[in-house]
Amino acid sequence: MTSSPYKRILLKLSGEALMGSQGYGIDLTVIDKIASEIKEIYEHGLQIAIVIGGGNIFRGLSAAAKGMERASADYMGMLATVLNALALQNTLENKGVATRVQSAIEMRELAETYIRRRAVRHLEKNRVVIFAAGTGNPYFTTDTAAALRAMEIGADVIMKATKVDGVYSADPVKDSSAVKYDRLSYLDVLQKNLKVMDATAISLCMDNSLPIIVFNLNVPGNIKKIVAGEPVGTLVSGR
Repeated sequence: MTSSPYKRILLKLSGEALMGSQGYGIDLTVIDKIASEIKEIYEHGLQIAIVIGGGNIFRGLSAAAKGMERASADYMGMLATVLNALALQNTLENKGVATRVQSAIEMRELAETYIRRRAVRHLEKNRVVIFAAGTGNPYFTTDTAAALRAMEIGADVIMKATKVDGVYSADPVKDSSAVKYDRLSYLDVLQKNLKVMDATAISLCMDNSLPIIVFNLNVPGNIKKIVAGEPVGTLVSGR
């Protein structure tokens, strides 16, 4: 890999990415592939933070829509992200990648409690840091947690992993006429209501000029290409 334009990145993984073709849970083959790609860029000295979702186990918003009290549903979703974070940590460490999990909800037997300065120090010591439990507050998504943590640790970019190769004008699976965007501004995303990240996350990134790259996680080598500066997926920035 050539030298990277980035020193510190934040990778946003959805919980759904970990379940592969299964309808639920964690596909160990998929998580192994993701860990292998992370290891490849880790070995080039890149500082890597990860925010992981929990939708493969429990989705708070879906449960709330079915009548569960929203705050309780969101807390359950946060606990699901901890399960995913521990699974990814285990897989990375089996590959020789030093990893720490920091949780926004205190659970000392399982993970460190999130402390910004400690997270930055781990990154400086070339440890991958996985942020779990979202922001620790209900009503906020893991997209917002990703934007918040990226700014707190001084990340150069958010890399949002999806199942498609960028941002489209409509769902490309349902609409064959959907057009892919190579570049978008934050205002484009908000005004066109494009499903990149939720509006709170986009607004946070816009206010702090933090670029977002949306890419297809299922294409091997995409993470490596992005950190090498190659144009992959869709770039959302102030342009």
